[in-house]
Amino acid sequence: MLIAAGLFTACNNTPKGDEAATTETQEVAAATGNDFTTDNATSVIGFTGNGVGKNHPGTLKLSEGKISVTDGKVTAGSFTIDIKSLGLDEKEEMFQTKLKGHLLSPDFFDAEKFGTAKFEISSVEPYTAAAGAASVVEGANYTISGNLTLKDSTKNVSFPAAVTVSETEVTAKANFNIDRTQWGMSYGNDKSLKDKFISPEVNISLNIKAIK
Repeated sequence: MLIAAGLFTACNNTPKGDEAATTETQEVAAATGNDFTTDNATSVIGFTGNGVGKNHPGTLKLSEGKISVTDGKVTAGSFTIDIKSLGLDEKEEMFQTKLKGHLLSPDFFDAEKFGTAKFEISSVEPYTAAAGAASVVEGANYTISGNLTLKDSTKNVSFPAAVTVSETEVTAKANFNIDRTQWGMSYGNDKSLKDKFISPEVNISLNIKAIK
C-alpha cells in the first residue's frame, strides 16, 4: 500500500485541467481528405494522478497515429499509445523500479496483457467557452471527442484543444482530467485508506504533432 500511495499521485488536488465529458462509445469519424502521420519522437502524452501529499507526473509515447484533414480542418484521427513506454519524471531508483513497476502491473495498466491503448476521434467541433469557464489551454479552438480504450474498457471523452493546421503539419494541445475508474482502474480508490487514498481523477496533457 505504501508503494501504491505514491503512484497515481499528487497533493490533495489534481493539477488544473479542463473537465473532460465522458460518455458511452460513439461512432468513429471516417478518415477523409489528407492524412498526416504523427511524429512519435516529439509527441507526448503526460499524466499526473492525485493522492495525498504526493505528485509524480509521468509520460507515455505514441507508437503510431494518423490525423485526417479536409479543407484545412481536422476531421478524423486514430492514435495508438505504447503503454510500455511509460516513464516517471522522478529519476530516483524507488520511482523507476517499484512505482513504475506497479503502474505497469494489473493494478493499473496491466501492460503485459494490454500493451497499447487507443484513441479514435468521433467528432471535431468549434470550441465555445461556457460563461466563466474558459479552457485552461491557451488558444483552445476545437472540442475533440473520441473513443479512449484503456485495458478492456472504451469510453468516449470530449475536451477542448488548441489545434493548428498548415500545409505540412498539424499540432494539437490539450489539458484535461478524467476519472480512471471509468476504465476499470479502481485500485486505492477508497477514502477509508486515509493518507494512502489515491484519487480517481487523473490529469492528462497532450502535445501532439503530425506531419504530411
